[in-house]
Amino acid sequence: MPEINVNGVQLYYEEYGSGEPFILLHGLGGDHHMFESEINELKKSYRVIALDSRGHGKSEKVPHYTLDDHVQDVIAFMDELNIEKTNLLGASMGSYVAQGVAVSIPNRIKKMILVVAKAYGKTSSTARLQAEHADELKGLTEEEQMYALSKYIFHNLEAVGEWSQRVAVDVPVLTPEQQEAARKALVNFDFRPQLHKVTAETLVINGRYDGLNPPKEGREVVKFIPHATFVEFEHSGHAPSVEEPERFKQVVTAFLAG
Repeated sequence: MPEINVNGVQLYYEEYGSGEPFILLHGLGGDHHMFESEINELKKSYRVIALDSRGHGKSEKVPHYTLDDHVQDVIAFMDELNIEKTNLLGASMGSYVAQGVAVSIPNRIKKMILVVAKAYGKTSSTARLQAEHADELKGLTEEEQMYALSKYIFHNLEAVGEWSQRVAVDVPVLTPEQQEAARKALVNFDFRPQLHKVTAETLVINGRYDGLNPPKEGREVVKFIPHATFVEFEHSGHAPSVEEPERFKQVVTAFLAG
């Protein structure tokens, strides 16, 4: 159970395989478990490092933090592990963190994969979706709300349901206060003015039926990054790697080999 102290916060991570580094950054409320299939594939060729962001998973729960804290944590983490250059894969919130890292230290990021990405947000995508469906969610607990919203978030609900049950076995559940702190970190960010600094070859993937970060958000990211490619997954929502696993594997493998 490797842990490391960066910027005064204890972070948990897991490491697999060997070779060129490949850091994985998870989504809001999640942790390294969400990358089960990506880890199994990437560890064949890379030194894969799946990090639990501050306030998430087995990392330290701090009461207040920002998106920039997540970004600086990744940079400090790389420094502590003597990683001069790395590949990055970020999903949802992790894609925002990855963008922040890539504009801060562009020469240290080789290739970058942004899954269900957006370049800016006034609130977390989850908070926006909850606000849009407030009447439908009235009187429901947080867990019940997320279940009710799942039809707006995912396309292949059966695949996502099976995956969620499988990976949730060892995942620490965030308290309502911890969930709120995690969401507040995603308020009012905008990387669009800085994305021209990204030098990494970049792949952006979004799912057609994603009500959180729809494809138009991913296309906008690509507009601002010099060497970026956009792929829309036609049968996915917010979890393309789960909803279309074979296509995800093919697209990512082709990008990394290119």
